[in-house]
Amino acid sequence: QTGRRMSISADSDRQPPRGWYKRNEIAITPWLFLAPGVLFFVVYVIAPIWQSFGMSLYDWNGLGDIDTNGTYVGLENYNKLFGLNGERADRNFQISLWNNLRWLVLYLLAIPLGLFIALFLNQNVRGIRLYKSLFFFPFVISQVVVGLVFSWFYLPNNGLFTIVTGWFGFEISGGVLGNPNTATYGIIVAGLWPQTAYCMILYLTGLNAVDPEQVEAARLDGAKGRKMLWHVILPQLKPATFIAFVVTIIGALRSFDLVSIMTGGGPFGSTRVLSFYVFEKSLSERGLQYGYAAAVAVVLFLIMLVFISYFLWTMYQDEKEAR
Repeated sequence: QTGRRMSISADSDRQPPRGWYKRNEIAITPWLFLAPGVLFFVVYVIAPIWQSFGMSLYDWNGLGDIDTNGTYVGLENYNKLFGLNGERADRNFQISLWNNLRWLVLYLLAIPLGLFIALFLNQNVRGIRLYKSLFFFPFVISQVVVGLVFSWFYLPNNGLFTIVTGWFGFEISGGVLGNPNTATYGIIVAGLWPQTAYCMILYLTGLNAVDPEQVEAARLDGAKGRKMLWHVILPQLKPATFIAFVVTIIGALRSFDLVSIMTGGGPFGSTRVLSFYVFEKSLSERGLQYGYAAAVAVVLFLIMLVFISYFLWTMYQDEKEAR
């Protein structure tokens, strides 16, 4: 038996060494599954962003090759945007940037509104599923449909909003969408409708994961109402709140479809946002200024990058603390 064991040991010692892949299989396998997604992300996201940076340095009408039909102007497009080096600042760009900031601030109202509706719907009462479906409905319909519905809602003569406000003696000259002072706010309200529904869904999912033992312990300690919400419920809804902030801010910065459907940037260009201004300068009949449009797109990307970097850093810190 001793000789047999020595023979088996000698055979195992003579086995060829494992290859590099076998030695690193556990570490390599996840990257093999991620490789297709990473490849698509690089080709269809990173590469176009890099091309936009390069295109913004040219004066190009989009016809032919940029190296032959375009003129390299360096930072001239950015000088025109911001009024640097003696250039006159682009008034349309300033209006678009200011409107994006208004979208960014007011769009965040969807988060507390979604939380309030989620708390209201998180009850075991008769017919609650029907109410949840009605509140969920705006999220599943197209943004084009939302824009058309609110356009009819705001009609200056026979729109429901005009009729109701008329009962209270309020009248907006030209209607909500026809008045430069109210048009942007009317579009933002239209955008808040489906965005609030999305935030509501996030919070309803989060409320289902709330620890009932913590809630019961807080009740025994005398916590209720706002104290219960602030100190017990909201801390457990932090992941849902984080996702709601990310999606809402990105949605506010890339708001294009509602502006295009409801006003087309009017009246008098008062509802333009940066994404719509990119479209105007590149693809519209007044466009064919692809280099200039790329410069606007780069500014919009950098604004988004600030918020995205902050959110990624926050996620990294949370995971670091969790470890």
